[in-house]
Amino acid sequence: MYLFFDEIQRIDAWEDSINALRVDLDCDIYVTGSNAYLLSSQYFTYLSGRCVEIKMLPLSFREFLYFHDFEVKETENAFGGVHKRVVDKNGEQYDMRDAFEAYMRFGGMPGVADIGFDQEKALSILDGIYSTVVVRDILEREKRRGLKQITDPVLLRKIIIFLADSIGLNVSISSIGNILENGGLFEDGKRKSAASAHTVQSYVSALIESYFFYEIKRFDIKGKEYLRTLGKYYIVDIALRNYLLGFRNRDSGHALENIVYFELLRRGYDVAIGKIDNMEVDFIAASADDRKYIQVTEFMNSEEARKRELAPLQKIRDNYEKIVLSLELGLDRSYEGIKSENLIEWLLRD
Repeated sequence: MYLFFDEIQRIDAWEDSINALRVDLDCDIYVTGSNAYLLSSQYFTYLSGRCVEIKMLPLSFREFLYFHDFEVKETENAFGGVHKRVVDKNGEQYDMRDAFEAYMRFGGMPGVADIGFDQEKALSILDGIYSTVVVRDILEREKRRGLKQITDPVLLRKIIIFLADSIGLNVSISSIGNILENGGLFEDGKRKSAASAHTVQSYVSALIESYFFYEIKRFDIKGKEYLRTLGKYYIVDIALRNYLLGFRNRDSGHALENIVYFELLRRGYDVAIGKIDNMEVDFIAASADDRKYIQVTEFMNSEEARKRELAPLQKIRDNYEKIVLSLELGLDRSYEGIKSENLIEWLLRD
């Protein structure tokens, strides 16, 4: 017997019923929910440690192609190189770069993939996801917990907009409060809320707990320790950012970082930002037996871009793999042991 319970955190004392079913019936029980509050450590205690947590992410680029019935085909060109194209179920061929730009626009929410490449319908679905996460999973959950830290939906949206606009940038809780307050964004016409670090931290923590944003810490490569200041935030799906801010290309480099960060999580890595002297490595990806240093950029076919992306990696003296991922490689595939790889090819790899 298999029992499935969706969004069970909306029911008070649900864990008592689940425990009773587990004891009384010969069954497997699947419990799903859309925020970290559901499977916090206290519930593992309530369920007597007899549970396994599986965190789900939106579709990867490979899964996005699969959901849209695309298949990747390789052809060899006249100069001995291999060229990848995507082919639909009718045999029509499309350029891989066009498919990736569609992924950047429509994102990886499975519900969006179900409606094809219709932008208006996609935005409607994203609006529903946003409303569900913000209204139900944050504001209502705070009420059920008897807390009064997060009560202002307008302020919550302003913080969401700020974080979505700041993906890939070093951000502190105090800087969020200062910018919102200086811009008059804490003012509602009748009162002015205290833009305290405590207030902002409560709202940001709720957004992280709902898996709307993910926080990434900085790691001092020379000092071998995590730093407490100036982490970064990435949004769970790039299409939600498009929904919030509109479609734009002016900071597409940070959008690429966002995609690479979640791909590293899918592949089982713990991810941090690297600090080396006064320079920064976009990602340190570590697992039990592996470590990689990764830079992400749009272009590597200019001297300026190469110097900028290679400089922090060249300062690292250990022998772990160092990679620059980009959409435009230039001619070289290696720079003194630092690999230069096509970002799309990397995403398609197993």
